[in-house]
Amino acid sequence: MKNRTKPSASELVILKALWKLAPQSAREIHNAVEEKLEWSYSSTRKTLERMNEKHLLSVSEVHGIRVFHPAVNKVKTLARYIKDFTQSVLEVDGQIPVSMFADSKLLNEDELAQLEKTLQQKDES
Repeated sequence: MKNRTKPSASELVILKALWKLAPQSAREIHNAVEEKLEWSYSSTRKTLERMNEKHLLSVSEVHGIRVFHPAVNKVKTLARYIKDFTQSVLEVDGQIPVSMFADSKLLNEDELAQLEKTLQQKDES
């Protein structure tokens, strides 16, 4: 079953932290996102649980500590955001130039190539 849930803005912040380094404990994730999200540790834990229920994350145990892994593909998730923004906000129906993401700190060269392919594909319903 494909995950068609688009993460919220705060969920995307957490996913980005996990795409950079996974697995991480709830405390490690909170420390990574605390400044950006400006919320309490309990809010981070609640969001992680909700993300797990939405199948955005997977959970395992390492040395008795719950750790979280991203359960959604980074490139596909970002492509969904990009398509949504360009179509619904900018009303662009044509090709999206991937060159505008060349300086991204989130994507490496291979991921940029994958993003280009993904953005060129028609949406699957």
